[in-house]
Amino acid sequence: MTRIIAGFAGSLTLTVPPSGTRPTSDRVREAIFSALDSRGLLDGARVLDLYAGSGALGLEAASRGATAVTLVDSSAAAASACRRNAAHIAKAAPRGAVPAIEVSASPVLSFLTGARQFWDIVFVDPPYELGGPELGRGLEGLVPRLSPDAVVVVERSARDPEPPLPEGLQLDRRKDYGDTALYWLSVPIQETTASSGPGTSR
Repeated sequence: MTRIIAGFAGSLTLTVPPSGTRPTSDRVREAIFSALDSRGLLDGARVLDLYAGSGALGLEAASRGATAVTLVDSSAAAASACRRNAAHIAKAAPRGAVPAIEVSASPVLSFLTGARQFWDIVFVDPPYELGGPELGRGLEGLVPRLSPDAVVVVERSARDPEPPLPEGLQLDRRKDYGDTALYWLSVPIQETTASSGPGTSR
């Protein structure tokens, strides 16, 4: 069972697609959001959840203060679960503070090619079987859509090689939780001018 951990929708149960999804464990999600909370990054953030599955990461961010969340998954079953879960989150939100949640049933590369908005926090949690080159192309397509102070969290098997990083992203740290490895990425300082969108500094 997958639930929202904290925030206005804390303990809300999420619908999980019947197959093809590997939900992030509560332990790993709590580690991610404790780190983001400690830096004050969630309040008012624009969040992108790629390979969203049930949308648990993006919706956790919405529950904790993100104002705009986009969930992307090419699976029709996953997109349907995301829409259902997003509706439950919106219903639980305080009056006048309902986060804007969008769901896109698109392949990640296609979505990023057509995207025009900028994001402050991005979760990248692809299937473990996704190859490094495809993941690298996704990260490359993501770079132009990042705000200057963006944080990107990539979840991979701890046994896999480090994700290939394109120009415009740097590795800040890696943290392992059993079989799961989290890679925390950011935009190098020298890249901020080229990557910035209007009013994106946080």
